[in-house]
Amino acid sequence: MSEQVSNMPLATLRGVSQVEFQTDWRTAACFIVALFAGGWQFGVFGLLGTVVATLTAWVLGVSGDRVMGGLEGFNGTLIGVALVLYFNARWITVLLVIVAAIMGSVLTSALNALLTPHNLPTFTAPFCAVTTAMVVGAPSYERLWHGRAFATPPSAAHPGASVTFSDLWQGLFNGIGQVFFQGTWYVGLIFLIGLAFAGWMVAAAALVSSAVGVVVAILLGAHAADIGAGLYGYNAVLTGIALCGTFVVPSVLGLVYALAGAISATVLTAFITDLFAPVGGHTLTWPFVVVTWIFLAAVPVLSGIRRVPT
Repeated sequence: MSEQVSNMPLATLRGVSQVEFQTDWRTAACFIVALFAGGWQFGVFGLLGTVVATLTAWVLGVSGDRVMGGLEGFNGTLIGVALVLYFNARWITVLLVIVAAIMGSVLTSALNALLTPHNLPTFTAPFCAVTTAMVVGAPSYERLWHGRAFATPPSAAHPGASVTFSDLWQGLFNGIGQVFFQGTWYVGLIFLIGLAFAGWMVAAAALVSSAVGVVVAILLGAHAADIGAGLYGYNAVLTGIALCGTFVVPSVLGLVYALAGAISATVLTAFITDLFAPVGGHTLTWPFVVVTWIFLAAVPVLSGIRRVPT
């Protein structure tokens, strides 16, 4: 037990990097730098969510391998970043993140019990479920909502504009940063550098998948402002990384499979955004979760695709 306590800082670091399936401390350090570069509140609340989720799992007796590997912390990271984005840095947000991270930890264990027999990870589903519940329910609580309005996409202020070169290159990096709700291109670049420490294939998968999101969104006629903000890239990024070497062996056919997954996640992004439009359009990482579950669930009956051995 004393060894686990002493390793808790490392577990927290890995919790941050496990948002994108990585355990390298250098990747985690870059991710944390990127969050603080986006705003101190994102770094502080992201770490708060990671620590609370990790400690909750440890106290409740989750396997030490999972806790120390950061697998119990990453949903807490995203919960912290998302809730401070929606509710700002206030004391009530601190309490909300603590409660939500605990809920996310318990839900992670529940989903693990349901999905492990099918060889499917939980991914960011606990984060999506808890954050959706919190944000959709928030208008009923005056201390939380406090006269706020639902967030609007960039296209609400700049609809129908033509896609510019700036939209293309900024959208490429923003698609990587938006995994953590960051819409500044240089923050996305820091995240990409962090992924490069984990391996060139991981970084390449992220960059190519973000480009896929941009191209698909353009071909389908998405708003230029949303493309430039990376809103059509981040779910493709997570899906591409998951299906290219992380969970699926990167053969020629496997790479095509990953590409198909990234395209599917991009297309599903608009559907889920519109589905949640009456309650604010909180897409989160639902497209990634749904698409990647489907693509991994199909692998056992696809002779040309192989799972990475666990």
